[in-house]
Amino acid sequence: MSLSRRAFLSGCAALPLSAQISRFALAETSIGQGTLTTISDGHLTLPGGFIFDPMPQDQLLPLLEEAGVSQETLMPDCNVSLYRDGTNTVLFDVGSGPDFQPSAGELAEGLEQAGVAPEDVTHVVFTHAHPDHIWGLLDAFDDPVFSNASYMIGRAEWDYWWNPETVNTIGEARAAMAVGARRRLEAIEDTVEFFTGDQEILPGIQAVSTPGHTPGHMSFEIRSGSQAALVIGDAIGNHHVAFMRPAWPSGSDQDAEVAASTRIALLDRIIADDLRIAGFHLPGGGIGNVERTGDAFRFLPEAS
Repeated sequence: MSLSRRAFLSGCAALPLSAQISRFALAETSIGQGTLTTISDGHLTLPGGFIFDPMPQDQLLPLLEEAGVSQETLMPDCNVSLYRDGTNTVLFDVGSGPDFQPSAGELAEGLEQAGVAPEDVTHVVFTHAHPDHIWGLLDAFDDPVFSNASYMIGRAEWDYWWNPETVNTIGEARAAMAVGARRRLEAIEDTVEFFTGDQEILPGIQAVSTPGHTPGHMSFEIRSGSQAALVIGDAIGNHHVAFMRPAWPSGSDQDAEVAASTRIALLDRIIADDLRIAGFHLPGGGIGNVERTGDAFRFLPEAS
């Protein structure tokens, strides 16, 4: 089935049920006395052009062959990060919910397998407000799923999606994203807490400004003593070209030039500080390490 970029960005609700794959396998790592776990929300099905179209095609194809990646169709995992330190139970993003793609929206089942009920979550922290990260916020009655949680989002990200002009300026193909984000943000308008980059938002959790994929995209460094990990959301959006050629533009990024600069700086930081990472669309549960290979990088999943 051939999918246009517009079909994907408008919601992809019509993808065939045969594309569904249920994957709840967990990846987990200790950070001091705390535990970082990734919970599967299923996967997406994307046309390859959604990411690859802006890239130099003659150089791209050999890289995809080397990585064993299809140019036509991508099926990236969706890994929601959960951090528990004995006091707080922090969920980074909330997945797609039932209204985006039929192969995603499986977070509830994954949390149940991990022994976490929705009411156990004390904080929901958003990396950004794209559909696969925020559309799982509401239940069938349009109430927040995580009823006991405090909700936290970067000020710049909130302002972008809250702005009534965003739906008119984001482009026709992405307009549904803006409408869906605004609807869900309205549900937490009276209770949401805002933060800025480099702010400690919770004990041991520091926001890291990583714009480009969206204007206010945030990553989060979780640290306990000498141990640390970085929840990167979509700042590094795949395990292949984003690592092999981080300077190349990606069609998935709203500002491809800013996102590329962010990606390069983030990879340098990960290497310099020897950080484990948890990536939303990375394989093997998304938790792993990064190694430098000449001018490129490689993701090494812990669960591989």
